[in-house]
Amino acid sequence: MTSILVTRHLNAPRGRVYRALVDAEAVSRWKVPTGMSCHVHEFDGREGGTFRISLTYDGMDSRGKTTAHTDTYRGRFVRLVPDEVVVEADEFETEDPAFRGEMTITITLADAGDGTDLVAVHEGLPRGVSTADNEAGWREALARLAVLVEG
Repeated sequence: MTSILVTRHLNAPRGRVYRALVDAEAVSRWKVPTGMSCHVHEFDGREGGTFRISLTYDGMDSRGKTTAHTDTYRGRFVRLVPDEVVVEADEFETEDPAFRGEMTITITLADAGDGTDLVAVHEGLPRGVSTADNEAGWREALARLAVLVEG
């Protein structure tokens, strides 16, 4: 199992960024890589709250981890410190052992000049997940987050 670290400066206050991390409607808009659509099945944005999300590939040439073209994962908010930290534990719904295992995502927010520095650490990536693809997906998602919170 491996991990990645991605950072992004956002020209928005920490409170606005934090709210976008724990709000179902906001998550459905930003937490999705290019070439995929997001469907939030359930979402309880509080510490201990659970969620279930599906990411579906727009093209038929990509293979999903859960179904032919979809990655579905379940998770829970392990720790929430308003305007500072979001820790979640996620796991793909899959029969493929290469994609099984709980992953931990820790996002920290810090004041930085006129905005917020965000650091995302994604730990425990299953062996079937490409770290390069995961990092690229996170960068694309954080670019969408920037559009959402900076607008």
